[in-house]
Amino acid sequence: LPTDRTTEIGQLISSYLGREKNLEDHTIHLLFSANRWEHVPMMKEKLHQGITIVVDRYAFSGVAFTSAKGNFSLDWCKHPDVGLPKPDVILFLQLSPEEAAERGNFGHERYETSSFQEKVLQSFYYLMEDKTLNWKTVNASKSIEDLHREIKSIAEETMQEVQNKPLGELWK
Repeated sequence: LPTDRTTEIGQLISSYLGREKNLEDHTIHLLFSANRWEHVPMMKEKLHQGITIVVDRYAFSGVAFTSAKGNFSLDWCKHPDVGLPKPDVILFLQLSPEEAAERGNFGHERYETSSFQEKVLQSFYYLMEDKTLNWKTVNASKSIEDLHREIKSIAEETMQEVQNKPLGELWK
């Protein structure tokens, strides 16, 4: 469940990320949040049915990227996402900006510069200090097979731990 680029909001985001459209920084942050909120009814329905949801990025990514721009407080960045379904586990796939830059297609989208990625990384480290959230750091420089095995293990363990727990709300 990554950013849904098929909705009207998602199409605006996609054109912004692809550098086809310029949007003011507050606007794009709120659009990313709105795109997440578009999925909340479906997410809650699936979760209540016992279906596990895997989200590629989420509110944390939006907060880290916007706050890395320098003129935004973390609190302002978090506020539009207060109340979203709270994840049972957040996997942070750690890869140095240098290694990330070596991967295919790096630099094609807005924000894909090493200096900006360093600032984003610092924002993520700050977010990880929140002990009300279950952060797990995974070394993403491993082989795809080893990475898959570790992620699958963490996911299965988490599903066992939380199967009878109620759905929480993010940052409440």
